[in-house]
Amino acid sequence: MSMTDAEIIDAFQSAGALLTGHFQLRSKKHSNRFFQAALVFRNPKIGEKLCQTLAERMGDTGAETVISPAVGGLIVGQEIARALGLNAIFADKENDQLVLKRGFSIRKGEKVIVAEDVVTEGGRVQQTIDLVKSLGGIPVAVAVITDRSGGKASFGDIPFYSLIKLNLPTWTAEECPHCKNGEAIDVPGSKS
Repeated sequence: MSMTDAEIIDAFQSAGALLTGHFQLRSKKHSNRFFQAALVFRNPKIGEKLCQTLAERMGDTGAETVISPAVGGLIVGQEIARALGLNAIFADKENDQLVLKRGFSIRKGEKVIVAEDVVTEGGRVQQTIDLVKSLGGIPVAVAVITDRSGGKASFGDIPFYSLIKLNLPTWTAEECPHCKNGEAIDVPGSKS
């Protein structure tokens, strides 16, 4: 069931998931490219295959649970948990912080994989790691579909796995060539 790199890229392109334009990312940085992972997951069979492939690349982490931040990581976390035969939970956003609700919990010493769709700077993943640690859990891996950090994202000594690595340009608003040209900005993310 594992996918080759060529099949992964084809799935992204076929779904129209890699957008071109002028975008503001969740990190507030700007880019001319945006990866809308949700478009890939419209097809559940492709989403399942992508996450199965990512789970296989991770190998045995000793994890008991997969946690993902809402909303982008929900499907990724669910499918990785399914592939590995683990429980899946997610953290809700509350005042731009992540919290566990809905009866979810992490017990002291519980080994947890943090799953997300896309990482640019890793802020939401780091918040999820911090939440797991604050509850006494042990983050054993980070798993994302797309690492668009250009190799800059790092989570200390926690192993970081991604299906694909993209080195897409990002700028501050002041540096952004599209802003300098007066081009309208799109703020896609999970808000549109």
